[in-house]
Amino acid sequence: MVDDIPVRMFYAGRRWRVTDIPTRLRDSIWATPGEPSRGLYGWRFQATDEAGEAMVFDVYRAETDWHVHHCYI
Repeated sequence: MVDDIPVRMFYAGRRWRVTDIPTRLRDSIWATPGEPSRGLYGWRFQATDEAGEAMVFDVYRAETDWHVHHCYI
């Protein structure tokens, strides 16, 4: 995170760099598995790995760290 905006992450054994303007997700309707939405907030962004593969990620903030909720190819 830079200025509270995602810029890079490590996911599925690869390093990813955010390659678009992230969209903040607030008061969303998505929830964690087995739990209702509890005011989760997160981001949606495109990221590219070192091999040039790009994916779109929805990530949310849990109590202690960040989680990938969904990724789109």
